[in-house]
Amino acid sequence: MRRLLLSNDDGVHAPGLRALFDALTAHAKVRVVAPDRDRSGASNSLTLSRPLLLSALDNGFYSVDGTPADCVYLGVNGVWDEKPDLVISGINHGSNLGDDVLYSGTVAAAMEGRNLGMSAIAMSLCGERYFETAAKMAATLVGAADQLSLPPRTLLNVNVPDLPWEKIRGVRVTRLGYRGPAARPLATEDPRGRTRYWIAAVGANADDGEDTDFAAVEAGFVSITPLQTDLTRHPARGDVQDWLDAFA
Repeated sequence: MRRLLLSNDDGVHAPGLRALFDALTAHAKVRVVAPDRDRSGASNSLTLSRPLLLSALDNGFYSVDGTPADCVYLGVNGVWDEKPDLVISGINHGSNLGDDVLYSGTVAAAMEGRNLGMSAIAMSLCGERYFETAAKMAATLVGAADQLSLPPRTLLNVNVPDLPWEKIRGVRVTRLGYRGPAARPLATEDPRGRTRYWIAAVGANADDGEDTDFAAVEAGFVSITPLQTDLTRHPARGDVQDWLDAFA
């Protein structure tokens, strides 16, 4: 029977995680290891300054006082004898489109699984209502996972429109769009008169062309984007070398 490791960045008590678990238990042996609190925006950070506490909860889930990447690292490496066949992160409460993947703890949890040699999928609902739709899509993908062949160090980033299942128009394979600059931080004053800052909303879409994840979700399609961990801008290497040669 297929072994799945589930994690997220919204925390071990998040409804999206529970919906994912309930949808997949009929298809596989499932273990859940997730942060003990909301760690949205944690990206790929690992906790290196202190030891981590892994706690068993009454519902059979495990919580970790660390980041999403910490959770997957512990879930894959050395905590249990059997390694998972597939790591699934989510279901995130909100989209992870375009530049979001650089900050997302949801994507980071899947990426940590991929870094550890597992197949991995990041699941996000572009809203907070129809988790059952995203859970049904996750079960569909897991059911066909054995037929998928991906290059090494590749993961799938899946974004599901916040719609009833019958209103989903289909599935599109997409590329990442990107956003413009974020808004300015919002200043506020704490009770001691000190100025503090809230990180503001993300910027407006700067690239939401027809083949992007933004466009697919906006049109009512599930977006699936294959992601790689190599951030090298390969076409720019020659430009940088020419620049260095000019003053070397």
